[in-house]
Amino acid sequence: MIFKNTSKSKLTLAFISIVITFFVWQQGLRDSLNRPSVSFDISQKEQEIAELSVQSIPVNLKKFFIINDPVDQINKSLSDVSFEELTERNKLILIITSESNDPLIYKNISKDFEDKNYKFLIDEIEKKTNNNSYKVNSEKFDLFKGDRFLYHLLSRKFDFDDSALITKSFSSKMFFKILAIRLIPLLTILIGSILALKILWTTISLKKFGWKEIKSLDLELIDMVLLIAGGFVVLGEVVSPLFSISLVELFSKNISNELSQSLKIFFGYLFMAIPPLWIVFYQIKSLNGEFTFKKDYLQFNFLPIKYAIIQGVKGWLTIVPFVLLISLIMNSLIDNQNGSNPLLEIVLNNNNYLSFFLLFVTTTLLAPLFEEIIFRGILLPTLSRDFGVISGIIVSAFIFALAHLSLGEMPPLFVLGIGLAITRIASGSLFSSVIMHSLWNGLTFLNLFLLRT
Repeated sequence: MIFKNTSKSKLTLAFISIVITFFVWQQGLRDSLNRPSVSFDISQKEQEIAELSVQSIPVNLKKFFIINDPVDQINKSLSDVSFEELTERNKLILIITSESNDPLIYKNISKDFEDKNYKFLIDEIEKKTNNNSYKVNSEKFDLFKGDRFLYHLLSRKFDFDDSALITKSFSSKMFFKILAIRLIPLLTILIGSILALKILWTTISLKKFGWKEIKSLDLELIDMVLLIAGGFVVLGEVVSPLFSISLVELFSKNISNELSQSLKIFFGYLFMAIPPLWIVFYQIKSLNGEFTFKKDYLQFNFLPIKYAIIQGVKGWLTIVPFVLLISLIMNSLIDNQNGSNPLLEIVLNNNNYLSFFLLFVTTTLLAPLFEEIIFRGILLPTLSRDFGVISGIIVSAFIFALAHLSLGEMPPLFVLGIGLAITRIASGSLFSSVIMHSLWNGLTFLNLFLLRT
């Protein structure tokens, strides 16, 4: 038996941890179905930026960047969603861009808005509908200048000049944004596809894959259960948030909601990482009699630093086409996929630079380092030793995808997990997979940052 020399107390702890993990992950995956997909917001933001950049796009490039009128596209997308499910801002955008001239509509719609400024706009639109010659003093709309796209729509609706706000330089900035949003993924996919084909050709030619020696700690599968189920889930995802959220709420009473939200995510991740990392520390100490920071227990293999970084970058570029391909297939098979990571929406709609910094540190530094230590530093080598490299890669990637508690994102995360595991083994360096993971999260973060208007 695999667990024949394991103490009863250890087996009991493992069993309880697995049961709790089953219910936590089951509920988490079920809840993910009720979270909206961020892809809808991303698509809309891209169209908003395209509209704001129109005056700066060179004539010979317009057909590549503006296929259909962005405002019409936004109206069509919003019309396909139930009005009750839209945010107040999107409800307002739909009304402004609608061609309906029935004044009764606005009387009924007004009750759906809690924001008094939006209600004021509904009243103005109603006046315009009742009297097409109605001229509004544009200064009435100054309070909406913070939302340039909305202000731009109002200028079209009420026929006033918005050039003082939507300046040529601002429009140029939007053009460079749309240029980056469209070209960066395309270039990444192109380079990644070439690299993937090169690796495939080399593998076929040599009839083998260049695996590096992978060293695992002398841990058993029961230790993996205690680490993932007990440390990562029970202590990390269930118990730790009780402390982190309480701590932030205690000290964030007089700060903005955006900053408070970012602090909860930042400290939430720190507190979540402590229990499993403490378990790793204890497991290594129990094996060696002591824990010495100078020893490379997990094969970080930082040196040579250039090689480790290059392998991480190559791994990232190579996996991008496969992850995006799986995402496209999922989108084609399932309309309006729900379950996006709520962090994506927070980044997309955040306007506080300190909040952005905290979210950036969390997503591109803390998350990659912590997750790589657990999934590719401890779990992957142990599974590969006991079941073989291929099984180790597949099982560790599946647990990695499952742990993110997003049913809609599981397939692409599973492919990403496979890529991270292959990079870890092919390079012989955990640091390379950390770099790769950080680049993946960083590109996502950059894209969301660019989409802000």
